[in-house]
Order: sequence, then C-alpha cells, then structure tokens
Amino acid sequence: MTFRTTPCSSSTASVIASSKIPPRCKLSSLFQHPHRPISPATAPISLSKDSVSNTIDAVGRLHNFLKSNCKSGHIKRGEAFSVFNQMISMQLTPPISSFNMLLGAVAKIKCYSDVISFHKRMSLIGLANDFITLNILINCYCNLHKVDFGLAVVGEMLRRGYNPNAVTFTSLIGGLCLGNRIIEATGLLRKMVWMGCQPNVVTYGTLLNGLCMTGNTMVAVKLHDEMLNGNGSFGAAIKPNLVCYSTIIDSLCKCGLIDKGKELFLEMKERGISPDVVAYSSIIHGMSHTGRWEEAKGLFNEMVDGGVRPNVVTFNVLMDALCKAEQTDKAYELLELMVQRGERPDTFTYNTLLDGLCLEGRTDDARDLFVSMESKGIETDAVSYNVLIRCYCESGRAAEAKKLCSEMICNKITPTVITYNTLLTGLFLEGKVTDAWKLFGEMKVHDLTPKSCTYNILLDGLCKNDRLSEAMELFHSLENHDFQPTLPIFNCLIDGLCKSGRMEIARELFNRLSHEGLEPNVITYTIMIHGLCKDGQLEKANSLFLEMEEKGCAPNLVTFNVLMRGFCQNNEMQKVIELLQEMAERKFSPDESTIGIVIDLLSKDEKCHKYLKLLPKFPSQGQTKRI
Repeated sequence: MTFRTTPCSSSTASVIASSKIPPRCKLSSLFQHPHRPISPATAPISLSKDSVSNTIDAVGRLHNFLKSNCKSGHIKRGEAFSVFNQMISMQLTPPISSFNMLLGAVAKIKCYSDVISFHKRMSLIGLANDFITLNILINCYCNLHKVDFGLAVVGEMLRRGYNPNAVTFTSLIGGLCLGNRIIEATGLLRKMVWMGCQPNVVTYGTLLNGLCMTGNTMVAVKLHDEMLNGNGSFGAAIKPNLVCYSTIIDSLCKCGLIDKGKELFLEMKERGISPDVVAYSSIIHGMSHTGRWEEAKGLFNEMVDGGVRPNVVTFNVLMDALCKAEQTDKAYELLELMVQRGERPDTFTYNTLLDGLCLEGRTDDARDLFVSMESKGIETDAVSYNVLIRCYCESGRAAEAKKLCSEMICNKITPTVITYNTLLTGLFLEGKVTDAWKLFGEMKVHDLTPKSCTYNILLDGLCKNDRLSEAMELFHSLENHDFQPTLPIFNCLIDGLCKSGRMEIARELFNRLSHEGLEPNVITYTIMIHGLCKDGQLEKANSLFLEMEEKGCAPNLVTFNVLMRGFCQNNEMQKVIELLQEMAERKFSPDESTIGIVIDLLSKDEKCHKYLKLLPKFPSQGQTKRI
C-alpha cells in the first residue's frame, strides 16, 4: 500500500497557530544536527541553526511535543519521518516511551509499513522494545494481513516475560479475521479466556465484525446474545456498544434479514444507546431496498428530529433504492434536499442517478447529467462511464458507446472488464460481429484478462448471430488453454446447437457436464427439452422432463410451456392437459405463453372443445381462476 507524502512546512508552529489544537513545542532546540531521513521521498522539518546540546530538559520538551501532537493525532506522515530521524540522532536518546508515542501515532494514521520500518531502525541502534512497542508492532502486522508475523512477535513478548493482554489478543483476532481465518479467530478468543485474560467490548466487536465480513452473520447474532447474557463459552457478560450493534445491524440488513436488524435496532435504543448516523443508515438501507418505504421515511424523519445529521451515505442509500425502483424523479428531489442541508453529493450519488436514468431508458437525460458532473466539481470514474456506455448499448447506440469508451481512455480512465463486456453485448445485439472480435482483441492492449462472463458473452453473441462454427472454435481453443468452462458457457453452446438442429452434438455437450464437475440447471434442461421438441423427439423431451425432477432440478414455468407447446404442435392434447393440471398442483400461475398454448389447443378443431372442461383452476392473488 502506498501513501502520499506531505512535506511539512519550515515552521511547524505557524501551522499550529492557525488551528484549534494546543500549540506545539518548538523542535529547533531539541536537536544538535539533522539526520538523513529513512525515506528519500520524505522532506525533514526545517530546523533553526541555533541548536543546543541534547539534555534531559530537551528530551522533556520532546516528550511534551509528542504528547501534544501524537496523542491528538495531529501528525502527518512526512512529519513523522522527520521527527523520528531527528529523535535517533539526539545525543541523549529519548526513552522508549517517546518512540512508542510516535509509533502509535503513525499506526493511527494507518501507515503500518512505516511503523515496521521505524522499528527496524530502532533495533539497529540498539533500542530495546517494551510491552507497548511489541503491541504496536503486532497491531501493524495484523493490519497488513501478516498475522503470522504478529504471532511471532507474541513469541518474543513471552520470551521477555510479558503476558499478552486484551490489546494483544484483539489485534491478533482482527488480523485472523482480515485473513478470513474466522475459525482460528474464534478459537483464539476461547484461548484468551482460558489464559485468564478477560476480553473487552473492543475484542468482541472485532470478532463480530470479522464474523459479519465472512458471511457468518447469524453466528455474530449468537455471540451478541452471549455477550449480553454471559451464558456462552467466552466468559462473563459484556454489554455491546454502539459499534457492536451497528456492525450486526448493517450485516443483517445486507443479508435481507431486515426484521432481525430492526429488532436489534430497537433493543439498542431500549438499552439507552442512541443510534448514530451509521446505525440509522444501515436500517434505512434495509427498509428502502425491500420496498418498506414508509418505515424508511419514518426512520429518516426520526433521525433528523433526534438531531442525528444524515450524511452523504444516508442520502445515497435512499436515492439508490429509489432509482432501482425506477423512481428517479423522486431521487432528484432527495438530491435537492441533500444540497439544501449542506451535504455535498459525491461521485457515487451521481452514478446512482445515472443508473436510475438508464433503467428508465432516459439515455439523453443520462448523458446531460454525465456532462454536468464536471461543471459541478464531481469527478467521473470508470463506473460513471460504464453506466452510460450500458445505457447507449441497451438503446441500440453501440457506436456512441464506443466513442464514449475512447473518451474514457483520453481522460486517462482505464476501461474495465465490465466496460468491454457491455460493449461486446451491445455490438452483438446490433449484429456487428466483426467489430465485436476487434474490440475483444483490444482488451489485451489495456492488460485486461477476459473473465468467464466475457467468454459467455462472446459465445452467446456468436451463436445468436449464426456464427456457430466460430463459437465452437472458440470453445475448443479455451479447452486447449486449460480454461475451465462454466455452466452458462455450456448453456450458450447447447442453445446454439439446438437452434441449428445439431442435436447430437448438443446431447454430447449436455452429457459432458457431469465429467466437468457441473450439474445441469433448469435453464440447461429447458434448452435441451426445447431442442428435442423442435426436432420432433417428444418422447425424449418428456423423458428428460421426468429425469430432471428425479435429479433434484424442479422445472419452472418456462419448462412447462416449452414441453406443452411441443405436445400441442404434435396434437397430443391429453399430454397438454396433464401438464396444465400438474402446473396447477404446483401452484404455478399461467403467463401469456401458457394462455397462448391453451388458445391454440382449443382452436385446433371443434373436437378440442371437449378439453375445455378438463382445464384446471389456477390460484391468482389469493383467488382461484380458470384459464
């Protein structure tokens, strides 16, 4: 991870004078001579030439400087490098506590690699670590996804006679969670209790966050209950704080468990914990994205009335839900309210609106909004371009979409795989196969590796544009390059083969699925049944229909319609009636295709009217209706 270095000004005091934090001590009197920085990209703080010898008094003043600026978090990366270099050049080396303050401050601004660099330099000049130094080091390794290095530092801690405390274990648990080693993290919490070290609310919060990040939300809920009741295997009861509640509520809402999230939200308030903007935004997100608009609006009003200021995330959440529900005009109204309340829209805000306009087919409005972003100081990104490119492609304007891609490159925004996938789809829809092949070749120029979905688009586009031989050639070339085809890729090819009447090859591919470790899904079976019906092989189609059920793949409405259409065209009316009755038993509601089949059935000749009384009744919105 790289960080931008901000050089310090020559007068640190002048910067502090203009802020509200306490003034810093002047550094010029603390050092005898400057020291070459560790990082060549880091400029040292300018020091006065009038320097005095390093004394105990100078070390004291350094301590006050560190206490004033490091503990308050008012230190920049470049400044930290300068201070560190000058600290190790002092005639009287400052105590390890001073170094710990600086290391802790650098860790707070998430420059973890720099902390490790500083520590290595400290070891070279013989500075001995203490317990705090080692804890800071463990925390940095864990945040850099190097938890095994952190565990090695714990070994050094034990060799020196230190006992790991809650801070140590919390860092390690966090590191294991970041590495998706959630079972080890849970085990470490148990070991912590076994060693007599009592977890605190931060420890639990760290594990809760890890559980939620790895999709173990209900395990997190169980841990939450154990925290409250103290009836689990992790020790005494610890009351969850706002962060714990917000973490679980957010995860529950993202998993669609809105009612459980609401239950915890109300529990939090009952326990006297006031929700903050994060908690409100999470529950509002859950409500709005499941269509519970009144509840979402009520919560929004509640947070405003309670003095909790909605932030850009809160507004974005509501606007995103409105746009997905194709209510972009209401989202615009919310944008106006957002601006009135002093919240500055960001790129995500505008991308959300672009997506909403695209969903409603308002391509020109989307372009106007896109153009306006620059004048409003909002940066466009790859997502902005991708949304508008999709908008053009879906409205049959692939040529304009390609121009937009060129504009994107000119503006030094690198196209993504999504960009090319969208353009390929648009070109194939317009039958521009040659242009699609050319565009596919351009992906290598931008060092983009096609994904499975890219090949799926290519194969599907080739098949639908009667280029089956090219599709098969591409498929075989993928096999030769050890590319593992996915089920959608097989489905595309089988569909193309069926439509071109090459049923034997389609059947061969279908039978290959199990050898590739793939199971045919309802789409695969429906494609094959449709192909067999079209080829007049109704017995095989019906056998496959029965086989799919036996293998645990339930037919859907399309499957029924396809098979009924085949029987109807072959004048096997009794089979159609049987399938309609089976549909009714499964509580399927007929669609336009189903009704069309029944009309065709009854229109064959007058003798077919005898089947009218045999037509089943279908449930519809709580009532029963007959076709």
